[in-house]
Amino acid sequence: MANATPSRLGQVQASGDVRALFEKVFVGEVLTAFETNVILKPLTEHKSISSGKSAAFPAIYKGSAAYHTPGAELTGTAIQHNEITISIDDQLIADTFIANIDEAMNHYDVRAPYSTELGLALALFYDKNVARNIARAARGSALFAADTGGSQITDADSDSSATSLAGSIWTGKQTMEEADVPVEAVPVQCVLKPAQWYLLAQESTLVLNRDVDGDGSYSKGSFSMIGGVNVSRSNAMPFADASSDTTIPADYRLNMANTTALIFVSRAAATVQLIGMATEEIYDGRRQGTLMLGKIAVGHGPLINKAAVEVITS
Repeated sequence: MANATPSRLGQVQASGDVRALFEKVFVGEVLTAFETNVILKPLTEHKSISSGKSAAFPAIYKGSAAYHTPGAELTGTAIQHNEITISIDDQLIADTFIANIDEAMNHYDVRAPYSTELGLALALFYDKNVARNIARAARGSALFAADTGGSQITDADSDSSATSLAGSIWTGKQTMEEADVPVEAVPVQCVLKPAQWYLLAQESTLVLNRDVDGDGSYSKGSFSMIGGVNVSRSNAMPFADASSDTTIPADYRLNMANTTALIFVSRAAATVQLIGMATEEIYDGRRQGTLMLGKIAVGHGPLINKAAVEVITS
């Protein structure tokens, strides 16, 4: 009896590595899940480096003006500079191991949903750390002697009253403008937990008033802006007490249990990337299974403190 000629689903043009296509699918699914679910990456500063352990970001204070006396020599006025260095954290990895025997007995594919979950896990971890550093900026001091630092707005009802929370978002933008943050020249962002976002989405008399937000819809449960501030929601918002959480870098361990919103512009926080999103799928014959993982090496930090405002209940 002759042997069968199998169609190897993972081969490219019926030759070479029998897992080649499977690995490409895995890579694509992890990357898609990561990029789709990362909210804060495009909303804050980002710099990639090819080597090293840190990167420096410049901070430049405003210039000054004065009346000129005819005949007086103009020699220039000093513009103050500062530099913020952000270091790379340990490599962040999401992994899972699939045993051959389990995969053989299972009646449905698990690799696709597993790869999605790995990408989602990395995205949530990434966004939580960025959010923590936006809060660090809001709690930070001035970078220059004559400047202002970050700000906190105490709004006891911001977790339960849509009107009160909306008012604090307006106040957050005003606070940054009064600190000379160019809120009309750059987009202002507000990120909330889903509970606060849906609280606002149900406020039909103010937040969804078309005179306030032209694309608000109570029937569709959608809105995007309050007072010129772009409003987003994410489960990644770490509004909890992480002051003793040893699974994250020490600098990121904040108590955010009373935080209800973060309002900021892109210069509030920055990310340095050493290793971009990468994946590995490794078959282990000794353990009779496949190790699947996604990984990234980045570091985060506050940048311009006055570019962030934190809304707290107390």
